[in-house]
Amino acid sequence: MATLRMAIIGAGVWGEVHAHLYHEHPEAEVCAVCDRDMEKAQRLGEQFGIAAIYDDHQDMLANEAIDAVAIVTPDHLHGQLAVDCANAGKHILLEKPLATTLADVKAIAAAVRSSGVRCMVDLHNRWSPPFAVTKESVDRGELGRPVSAYFRLNDIQWVATDMLPWAAASSILWFLGPHTVDTLRWMFSDEVKQVYTVSTAGILRDKGVDTVDMYQTILQFRGGGIATAENGWITPNSHPCINDIKFNVTGTKGMISLDLSNSQMIERFTDERSDRPDVLVKHFVHGKPKGFAYESIRHFVDCLASGDPFLVSFEDAVNTSLVILAMLESAETGAPVTVSYDLA
Repeated sequence: MATLRMAIIGAGVWGEVHAHLYHEHPEAEVCAVCDRDMEKAQRLGEQFGIAAIYDDHQDMLANEAIDAVAIVTPDHLHGQLAVDCANAGKHILLEKPLATTLADVKAIAAAVRSSGVRCMVDLHNRWSPPFAVTKESVDRGELGRPVSAYFRLNDIQWVATDMLPWAAASSILWFLGPHTVDTLRWMFSDEVKQVYTVSTAGILRDKGVDTVDMYQTILQFRGGGIATAENGWITPNSHPCINDIKFNVTGTKGMISLDLSNSQMIERFTDERSDRPDVLVKHFVHGKPKGFAYESIRHFVDCLASGDPFLVSFEDAVNTSLVILAMLESAETGAPVTVSYDLA
C-alpha cells in the first residue's frame, strides 16, 4: 500500500499525539490539519511541517487527497464530523467515544456501513500492557470463567477545571467511561445486559464547572458476570498521577488485581515536587513516541496497510456507547436499565 495520507480534525493536545505518531510512522504522513481555531491548526501545522491548514472540515474533505481522517475533537462534536468523513469515503480513526447521543450513534453507524469505509474508535486501554497481560491470562483459562470485576478509572479535578474547557458539555462517563465499559466487555468477552448507575454532583459545580462529579455503576452481563465501575473527576490534584486506576477480575479459578495509580515502578523527587512519571501511556524513548496511547494509533495505520481487522471493532465502539447511554439513563431515573442494542 502507498503511504497513507492522513488528516487530523482537532489540533489540541491529543491531536498533537496523533501527529507525532503519523510523522514517524513509515507508512503514514499527515497532509492536512483542521480546527475551528485557525491559530491552533496553524501551530500544529508549523510544528510538523503540514502545509494544508483548514478551519472547515468540509473544505478539507473537498480539496485534499486524503485516505483517512483522525477525529480528535471534544466528545460531543463527533457525530456530524464522522458522518461527513464516511460519506466522503475516508477511513476514520475516532477518539472515544463514538458519539454521545443515540441519534449520532445511529447516524455514524449508517454512514460507515453504507459507505464501506473502515472505522476504529481509539479505545486504547486494550493496548495497556497490564490489561493486555490480564486479558491473555483470562483467555488462557488461568482464572477460570470470569465471575466479577471492579474497575476504578478516575481523574484529578484539574482535568475538568483546567485541562478541558468543554468539560461542562460532556461527562466523566463520556470522557473515561468508554475505556471502562470497553475494557470490561473485553475481559468478559460478553455484552452488558443491564446497568444500575448512581451519581453525585456539587464539587465541580462549586468550582464553576456544571457537570456531575462521579458515577458508580453495577453492570450485569448476559452470561451472568457482574462488574462494578467507578468514574469520577474529583480526585484531589495532589494525587501523584492524573488518573486513579484500580482493577480486579475474579474467576472461578483465580484472580488478578492491578494498581496502576500507586505503582512505584518509577518515582521522581526534586526540591519542588515528587511525582511518578508516565512510562505507560504517552511518553518518548530516544525521541520516538512510545506508550499504549501511541500503539493504538499505530495499530490503525498498520491495519489499513495490511487489511487486518482492528483489535477494536466498529461494533465494539457502537455497543460501548449504547451501554453508556443506558448508564446515564439509569443515573437520571434512579432505576436499573436494560441495554438496547437496536439501531433500527
